[in-house]
Amino acid sequence: MTSPAMTEPSSTQSSTAQSLSTENTELVLASSSRWRRELLDRLQLPYRCHSPDIDETPHDGETPHALVHRLALSKANAVSAHFPHHCIIGSDQVAVFEGDILGKPHTTEKACANLARFSGQRVTFLTGLALLDTRHQRHQVHVEPFEVVFRTLSTQEIENYVAKEQPLDSAGSFRMEGLGIALFEKLEGRDPNALIGLPLIALCGMLRQAGLDPLGAS
Repeated sequence: MTSPAMTEPSSTQSSTAQSLSTENTELVLASSSRWRRELLDRLQLPYRCHSPDIDETPHDGETPHALVHRLALSKANAVSAHFPHHCIIGSDQVAVFEGDILGKPHTTEKACANLARFSGQRVTFLTGLALLDTRHQRHQVHVEPFEVVFRTLSTQEIENYVAKEQPLDSAGSFRMEGLGIALFEKLEGRDPNALIGLPLIALCGMLRQAGLDPLGAS
């Protein structure tokens, strides 16, 4: 699930978790999400963060796959003018249930309603991932599926969860990286990092193609 964005200055910001210098870094994360930063930190590559400003409204008739594909690339494109010689990561996520595209609930009532619908059910999450290489005017886009099976949840459990974690800016109305794990019966997919908003297995492959191998020579 896509996790909430942290409040940060609008100016370009280097990752504070990195000990490596970002002065000449080629990698940019088009997000202000603390959770995506924590995931990207695992790759031990220097990078900068810059928040994109785009309209995330689905187009008429747009499929969930097409939506996250478009938004991931749009987020990278939205900051590309600031980074003409860089590789820019964009990511977006939706939940899909019974044919409905479910984004961020924004209200407590909607979050509780979503989780009540999900109780005892299987929900598909689609995470769009884009790597825009402004050095060579190329891009790669991947959509990572992941499925979760929810436990049968009581109304009290749902209300307690939403009150404790306030997942109002999270697709699917939960936070995988927090107490949300207590909602599930099982998880099914290639990369559980996708549920937090950044599929690292796919990203590593993209970075290697762009010449930024996390296991390359220092």
